[in-house]
Amino acid sequence: MKTQKNTRKAAFWLQNTLVLATSLSVLSCSGSLQDEVAEEALMTTVEESASYAEIDFSHWKITLPVDLNNDGKPDEYQPSSLINNGYRSIPELQPFMYDDTTDAAIVFRTYPGGATTTNSSYPRTELREQQTPGNNYDNWSLTEGGTMRGTLKIDTISPDLVNSKYDNHRVIVMQIHGIISQADMATYGFSSNHAPPLLKMTWIDGHLFAYKKTLVDESTSGIDLYDDSSATWTDIKHDFGDVGFGAFTVEIEASYGELSITVDDETHVFDDISMEKWPFENYFKAGNYLVTTDTTGISEVKYYELEVTHP
Repeated sequence: MKTQKNTRKAAFWLQNTLVLATSLSVLSCSGSLQDEVAEEALMTTVEESASYAEIDFSHWKITLPVDLNNDGKPDEYQPSSLINNGYRSIPELQPFMYDDTTDAAIVFRTYPGGATTTNSSYPRTELREQQTPGNNYDNWSLTEGGTMRGTLKIDTISPDLVNSKYDNHRVIVMQIHGIISQADMATYGFSSNHAPPLLKMTWIDGHLFAYKKTLVDESTSGIDLYDDSSATWTDIKHDFGDVGFGAFTVEIEASYGELSITVDDETHVFDDISMEKWPFENYFKAGNYLVTTDTTGISEVKYYELEVTHP
């Protein structure tokens, strides 16, 4: 299927390149003023025919799988750099985040071998929600709640040649990530605000899975809830079925005691006791988090729509 897609894409670009070349050749036979007018009209027509995804980056920063500034961390760009189409004029972003105007999408591309975030060995080109732009410490509780809705598809994915369990590498396309609040940091004297992800929407060989954190022991309480290890929090999952390589829509509604996820026409609700005991604040994430360290791996995720709302 991927070969067919790539063939169609190559044919599309070849066809359009030939059309543009022919048009410019015709223009070159005319006078200079006529040339300028005709060429300007042609370029205007090309520009007007381009379609862009309308995504508001006012409350999103982007993390890349590289460390080009050599500060020992993955490069990041704040909302102020992305808004008003600013992401289009940053050369360092172009290999990882760029428009596909033939499909009205933004492509998030990633591969291993560059840089990874703390507590992870996997590469990501991923958006991170910031309720206050530029501030990672302003997050939301389940009592406050929030909704994220996005339409996306897996456009390119590399084969998994290492793990025989999978045909392709896995990709996390959406998350609700936990974080210890500044108030709880002060109360308990924690040295790190790290917390596990409450939810990971993961594409695995065409199927979309929801992995939700739940308590190993439902009687756990108090400060013990802040232990982020697998001894305290484990994953339960739901398979939303085959979404393949086509576009699909995900809507995630998080509130106290309940996590509702709708993928196209199917809704699944997590409402176990762990949702009531979840002690962390949260932030949404969306994009392309490739679950492999295989340096031959690569993934491209297209987003057509992405929106977050809070009550």
